[in-house]
Amino acid sequence: MIRPSQLLHPPHTPAPIRDAATVLLLRDSPEGLQVLMTRRSDHASFAPGAYVFPGGGIDALDAQSHAAAARRPTQNDLHLTQAIAAIRESFEELGILLARHADGRMADDQDIARLHRHAPFAAQCAAQGLTLAADTVYVLAHWTGARELSKRFAVPFLVARMPEGQTPIADEQEQFEPVWVSPQQALERHAAGQFFMIFPTIRTLERLARFANADAVLAAVAHEQALWVCCPRGGLLAGKEVHYMEDEPPFGELALVCPDGQVLHPLDWQSATPVPLLRNVQRLTAPNPGFMTGPGTNSYLVGDPSTGYIAIDPGPADHAHLDKLWRAAGGDIRAIVCTHSHPDHSPGAAPLQALCTQAGRAAPPILGLPSAPTARAASAFTPDAVLQHGQQLTLTGPTGEVRHTLQAVHTPGHAANHLCLLQEEDGLLFSGDHILNGSTTVIDPPDGNMADYLDSLDRLDALCLQYEVEFILPAHGYVLHNARGAIAQLRAHRLAREAKVLAAMQALPDGTVQDWVAHAYADVPPRLWPVAQRSLLAHVERIRSMEPGND
Repeated sequence: MIRPSQLLHPPHTPAPIRDAATVLLLRDSPEGLQVLMTRRSDHASFAPGAYVFPGGGIDALDAQSHAAAARRPTQNDLHLTQAIAAIRESFEELGILLARHADGRMADDQDIARLHRHAPFAAQCAAQGLTLAADTVYVLAHWTGARELSKRFAVPFLVARMPEGQTPIADEQEQFEPVWVSPQQALERHAAGQFFMIFPTIRTLERLARFANADAVLAAVAHEQALWVCCPRGGLLAGKEVHYMEDEPPFGELALVCPDGQVLHPLDWQSATPVPLLRNVQRLTAPNPGFMTGPGTNSYLVGDPSTGYIAIDPGPADHAHLDKLWRAAGGDIRAIVCTHSHPDHSPGAAPLQALCTQAGRAAPPILGLPSAPTARAASAFTPDAVLQHGQQLTLTGPTGEVRHTLQAVHTPGHAANHLCLLQEEDGLLFSGDHILNGSTTVIDPPDGNMADYLDSLDRLDALCLQYEVEFILPAHGYVLHNARGAIAQLRAHRLAREAKVLAAMQALPDGTVQDWVAHAYADVPPRLWPVAQRSLLAHVERIRSMEPGND
């Protein structure tokens, strides 16, 4: 857990959360799946002028109206209350009524005309012999408003089929201009500036666009579980406010830097100045973006002015980058650690050390593991001192107290001499190239080894459990959150890919490596196959090592 003293921003209490519900009314058309949307009033206190799905706040009376509604055996009380609220709101806002007569007929326009939109809803329906069709309403997703918003709602996004024979008519107070639109059309119109929508609506439509028809949507939600649950986080990109869901790369960084949504953290990749992540962690990204390095190699400084700093992965021998790294540390670098010997990580170590000595300071030792005989020539590396697995590097304050501890963790797999570093006090994992954000690392035999890689993931998972690690700081990409979840997902991905490799080997026993890549990586663009081939060979090695007689 992050020490409060290391957070960049004071704690902030987000606005209280109010319960609401919204419903996506679906229909099939000759053009495909369509959803009913409506424009909010320009004077609304929340999302004025936005195109939305009908919905609103959950009233106390909604929870007291269960007897007026039909329910599925698997539909719990909370979901029933939410469904009733969504049915009520769609009636009040658009005159749509999800209700049945005793003989099973759905309500029609004549039934709707006998009801008043602003009188008690469930009681009116019961008086007309109508039962609310809450059993036809399912949970699609659940959204909670971003932490920085002044007005926040917890909103289940529900789905139901539009009743036949009904026509939406807006109340002309809260909602205007009801329109049937396909998810893709709504997204295209929004991109063209003609159909303003807020973030949860956009992301919901992006996912809805994957379904061919209403039946497919309803089949996907029949298990009574939301397909996703999200409380997005906001940041700044190119000077504009942007939001991200939990499964998107910037989310973890926003969670680390501004956990309560206190500020909008800039997310632009730049190599001019270091980016503070905590009071004791800075990141400076080397100007070496590319296919294999993403936005560039992340160099980290751990420490503070009172303790000095440990530099992690100085990167390539780029003088301007190293000078900025040295200046960000105030020239007080106590040690330089290379997670491994690849040319985008370790060549900057010696020049950075020289910068320190030129300024009259003692030479900080270059630490790590020497490159193995299996390493490529460009990855030759010999540290001043070898870091042993479990060895601790400490930074102490003026009175000798230990303030920051980095534990070395030997994690072979991507490279035989790969190390990760665990910052113990704050539960941070500096993962080098073992775990990346936005891509999977290449396992390139003979220096790379897939069995070692998977074993190293298990070792990291155990440490994350022991030290309550939530955040992973990779050598490429933004900070990751939910450390153990990220490791589990990465392990599952590797094993799923290995299953495809095994299937390719079995289907094409006389095939070439290129044949197997085309089979096992059919979901990857062919231009990436030469790189994928390296990891495929690592999977082949592991598969063959597990064959009988090879243990």
